Parts: sequence; structure tokens; C-alpha cells
Amino acid sequence: MAAPSSEVERQRDKERTRAEILAVATREFADKGYAGARVDEIAARTSTTKRMIYYYFGGKEQLYVAALERAYATIRALEQDLDVDHLEPEDAIRQLAELTFDHHEANPDFIRLVSIENIHHGEHIARSEALSGMANPALDVLTRILGRGREAGRFRDDVDALDVHMVISSFCVFRLANRHTFSAIFGRDMLDPARREHYRLMLGDLVIEYLTA
Repeated sequence: MAAPSSEVERQRDKERTRAEILAVATREFADKGYAGARVDEIAARTSTTKRMIYYYFGGKEQLYVAALERAYATIRALEQDLDVDHLEPEDAIRQLAELTFDHHEANPDFIRLVSIENIHHGEHIARSEALSGMANPALDVLTRILGRGREAGRFRDDVDALDVHMVISSFCVFRLANRHTFSAIFGRDMLDPARREHYRLMLGDLVIEYLTA
């Protein structure tokens, strides 16, 4: 039997409330870090209460882990849904690199959260069952691209999907995480819109040159 409309609406309200809390919590943790973030402040900036946040998530640490899971799930879903099996291997790799470039630029809080979690030596993310296997489908996409490139004799055979993921991620994370120090030292803003397409093309060129060296 279908659930009564009132029950369906309650479920929708619950999902909307959780989503709102997570969105605000993500910004709070990204701005102030795990130690500096306050559940009271998160509650004040949402249409809920501290008690309700604890009801939904259990506590501050669980809320922080949920924010991490949500942030990673977004990029992993985009990677998994990328339709590149019909493209030439070089074009497929370039599209994947550009997807990561675009996502990271549009989601600076993701970069801040990852940086904060590394300050904590990954202790919270290591306890997340959801995150432990979340990257596998995305790596499967890369593995298929690399396999097609090797079969065609165009890609080197001494690198794996995780190597390529690391190269792409390194470029995209550095551009966001080190923007201000890089600008202070070298006088160049890596997020200058006038240089955006230059860097986006540069990333793809770097990965392709490495794979075809």
C-alpha cells in the first residue's frame, strides 16, 4: 500500500531539514574547522534546533562525518555518471580531468573540508563506512579508460587509475587550497577568470602527456 500523504510529507520535511542542516554545517566546518565549529551556530542558521540536530545526527562528530560524506558523494556521483565510453581514450581522460577541475572550483568548501580532515590525520573519515568504498566506481571509470588506451597502444602500462586520480586531484586541489599564498608570493591569482581556460586545458595536457610519454 502507498504511504498516506501526511507520512510522505513528513518524510520529505525530514529530508529537507537534514539537507539544510548539512549545507549549513558544511560551511561552518569549512570556515572554522572541526574544533572551531559550533552546533549552536549551525542551529541558529537553520530552521531547527540544537536538540533536533542531535536527533538527526547524534552529535557534532557525526554531523561532521555526514558533511564529509555528503561532500565526497557529490564528486563521486559526477565521476560515476560521466559518459565517456564512446570517446577516444585521450578525450575521455580530458573530460574526466575537466569535470574534477570544474567541480573543485565550484565547491571550495569541499577543498577546505578535505584540508581540515587531513589536519586531523583522516581520523574521522576513517571511521565512515559510507566513504570506505565510495571511490571504487569512480576508479572503475578511470580503469576502463586506461585499459582502452593501453589496448590501442596509446597509453603507457606502468600507471594505474589511482596514479591518474592523484595527478588530477593534486592540480585541482592545489589551485584552490594554495590560492592565497601563491598569490601573495608570486602575484598571480590562480582563480583569475582570464586564466581559467588556460589552466583547464593545461591540466588535460599534463595528464595526456604523462600517459602517452
